[in-house]
Amino acid sequence: MVIALTLVACGPKTSEDSGTDKETVKVSLFSWPGYGFWFIAKEKNLVPELDIEISIIEDPYESFNLMSAGQLDATSSTVEYGPIAVDKGVPVKLVTYTNPSYGTDRIILSPEIKDPSELKGKKVAVLEGGLTQIYMGIWLENNGVDFKDVQFTNLIMDDAVSAMLSGEVAAGEFWEPFGTQVMEGLKGARAVTTSSEDYWIKTALLGDGMYMSDSFLTERPEAAKLLMKAYFEAVAYWKENPQEANEIIARGLQFDVKDVEKVIGTDGKIFKGGIVVFDLEQASRFMGLAEGEPPLGMKTGQIRDHWDLTSEWWIKFGLVTEKAEPESGIAFEPMKNLLADTE
Repeated sequence: MVIALTLVACGPKTSEDSGTDKETVKVSLFSWPGYGFWFIAKEKNLVPELDIEISIIEDPYESFNLMSAGQLDATSSTVEYGPIAVDKGVPVKLVTYTNPSYGTDRIILSPEIKDPSELKGKKVAVLEGGLTQIYMGIWLENNGVDFKDVQFTNLIMDDAVSAMLSGEVAAGEFWEPFGTQVMEGLKGARAVTTSSEDYWIKTALLGDGMYMSDSFLTERPEAAKLLMKAYFEAVAYWKENPQEANEIIARGLQFDVKDVEKVIGTDGKIFKGGIVVFDLEQASRFMGLAEGEPPLGMKTGQIRDHWDLTSEWWIKFGLVTEKAEPESGIAFEPMKNLLADTE
């Protein structure tokens, strides 16, 4: 099921149509505070050259389909889709890693599951083709359970919470604020791993990214650069004005502001228990386009290790036939062009 809430009327818009010199760019996200910086960019008009139309689309694969059809220019989503896009010929590229999870993600077991081995033959909630599936697969194997021995159930977060509370699934991967909803609503449920643990931080597996369509990248490179600028200007604004910015995100998502704070914190700094919001400098280091290390001991250019890890797991899951090179699914040009403007 896809829920789309478009903040500005759909359809192509030109400067002649609108009476302004703004260029319309269409962006989507699903309902999660880590993607809410687009609302700041729009409300504060941080890049006046752009009119950013924002849609909330809960199924990320629907966003990728719309990008393929030329109806959407960019989306914020989890960071693992690049290898699948290359393998399936989807005209979409990852353009930057935006944040690692630092505790907001966790795997939760229902009360009757006392040991991971008891999950064999049972249903577990994940987003198939998403990071949650890889996270669950690695955790299962690290605990002696072959991922093929469980039944993956493909559910968006709201539905996954309902499935856990009703007993339809025996375990699931949840990010905030949904993990708290499960823990508070299901007596005896327990979290058995969180993304703040050293292994997950070291791999930077659990994180988010920004994607752009091939047509947007090739036909409108200046707009692609400006859109990336808008995002990182919004991050900078949030770091300086966290209370106001969190309220903007909450309004945009129709979340309680406290649920936003559970994910990105209250002071614009690294938030253990939530996510680490990368600014332009930190993201460019992770992407290997600037010198210096990203936060939490991650490596310069670690996006390439991330690509390799996710590719290996997509091959295991049968979603990818062979490993492709990172350059086939990552477009570095918008960030390179933006960095050149800041020198």
